[in-house]
Amino acid sequence: MIGIGVYLALIAIATLLSMYRFMVGPTTPDRLVAVDIMTTITTGLMVLFALYYKRIIFLDVALVYAILAFGGVIAFARYMEGGL
Repeated sequence: MIGIGVYLALIAIATLLSMYRFMVGPTTPDRLVAVDIMTTITTGLMVLFALYYKRIIFLDVALVYAILAFGGVIAFARYMEGGL
């Protein structure tokens, strides 16, 4: 089985790439997608912590965070579209 260090390294690379897209991304939708990717990465990190520490509460927190992040991205996308 692959160690948790490999997963953390992959998450770090994905975070750096999405932060680059957030900073450079020429349009606002590019930046919005980058923020959505970062929230997905954070959710995955919480799930990894739940597995590593064997605490089921982290899974509940990850689920609530994912739902709130999804709602926030949808609300901002509708605002950008012109109707809220």
